[in-house]
Amino acid sequence: MKRIENIAIIAHDMGVTFNFLGIASLLPFLVLVIFREWDMLLPMASAPLVFFIFGYLLSRIHPPDLTPTLSISLVVVALSWFAIALIGALPFVLGLHMPYTDSVFEAMSGWTGTGFTMITSLNTTPNTLLFWRSFTQWIGGIGIIAFRISLSRKTSATLFQLYRSEGRSEALMPNVVSTGRKMWQIYLFLTFMFTGMVMLSGTGLWDSLNLVMVALATGGFTIHDAGMMYYNNPMLELLLIPVMLAGALPFKIYFLLYRGNIKAMFKDHIVQVFLLIAAVGSAITSLELFIFNNLSLEQAIRQGVFTAISGFTTCGLQNSNPHLWATIPIAVVTMMMLIGGASGSTAGGIKVNRVMLAYEGVKWWLKRFYVSNRVLVPLRFGGRTFPRKVSELEISKNMIVIMLYVLVIFLSTIIVMHLYISSFGLNEIIFEEVSAISNVGLGVGYITAASPLSIKWVFIILMWLGRLEIVPVIILVTGLYKGIQDDMTKQKPAPTMYDHK
Repeated sequence: MKRIENIAIIAHDMGVTFNFLGIASLLPFLVLVIFREWDMLLPMASAPLVFFIFGYLLSRIHPPDLTPTLSISLVVVALSWFAIALIGALPFVLGLHMPYTDSVFEAMSGWTGTGFTMITSLNTTPNTLLFWRSFTQWIGGIGIIAFRISLSRKTSATLFQLYRSEGRSEALMPNVVSTGRKMWQIYLFLTFMFTGMVMLSGTGLWDSLNLVMVALATGGFTIHDAGMMYYNNPMLELLLIPVMLAGALPFKIYFLLYRGNIKAMFKDHIVQVFLLIAAVGSAITSLELFIFNNLSLEQAIRQGVFTAISGFTTCGLQNSNPHLWATIPIAVVTMMMLIGGASGSTAGGIKVNRVMLAYEGVKWWLKRFYVSNRVLVPLRFGGRTFPRKVSELEISKNMIVIMLYVLVIFLSTIIVMHLYISSFGLNEIIFEEVSAISNVGLGVGYITAASPLSIKWVFIILMWLGRLEIVPVIILVTGLYKGIQDDMTKQKPAPTMYDHK
């Protein structure tokens, strides 16, 4: 009985989310009308239609009047993110006649804000589909659950659980609905403001809007085959750097700026460490390119700074081909991609917050070796002091997530090297796997439309795992496994006295 109740809760919550996404996915029709791409009517209608159908059917399932556990909320989020990739693939199937796996890859890359693409010719792709790609990254950057919450009428314990399950914990306002709405107000303001700023580079409104949508969402899709190299515009690259940094900063910073508390932003330790890593990583990457790739100082700085910032913020826009780089600068950018932006932002990766807590946890652990067992050594983090039991729990949870990221990368490396033998080196394979699980999109050319089907699905799973920070997917898989085990146990015949002979 309990399992049926849990399924009802999961189905209902997914249905409500689909209804909201059905409304959101109508926006690309505005682009369709502007560019008069009438042949895109059916392909673009497929996604909202399927969202509305499944949303209507699932939301009519009445769940029990119970507050779902955190594990149920994690399952809802994990299934919802995978389902929207399956549905979001339809416009690519019908509009470009892409294989379904390639379309799911494109959709997963879009919703998760990754930036890898399976489209072989962006230059001939209809503008409506190009906007659909940018739009999925823009929505996915802030989170589909956060989007649903912002349109909800009232808060509830269920919404709060879902909000937490999507990897968010920041509270800008007294309740979760107000927080979701405030985040979207900030998001819209930054999008319009940065679009105007980027246009100062001489880039047109259409290109500027698409670039800002994906840069702020730390996505990485572009609308030209050559990517950023199509523009060959140093000013454009320079103006996009603050957009990428803004997307990777926690939204609470903008709420402080809205309140006029500018000093608090620069006093925040997360912001300080974030900017320090960005500056040091950019400098090292540029220096390594200058030394090992024999680039001019100007070219080394231009490529090194932009790529390092793009990797660190998990944006994925690139103005160079890392496949031509030496091993050392690739390794530096790989580490920056793995770290990622700050918690509470649109960025992926392990997150700066976790790296800082791991560092403070190691310091705290080592200090305890030099004092008596009777001496209490407090853990201080983020301006707060935590009791020993709380400290050990939080550090353990933090280190488990970091360990899971490393373990997934290790296992996926072994899997893809068995499935696909190529001319790419181990460092380049790891580079693209980290790019996938950190939802970056920087690439050296390993994963393309010509890659084997099995490799594409490995990367689809990596992007899904990374966007949800792995734990919800583990809860989903273990829950399914436990359910199957329970069913098998129930189906076994009762033992008789002959079974003992």
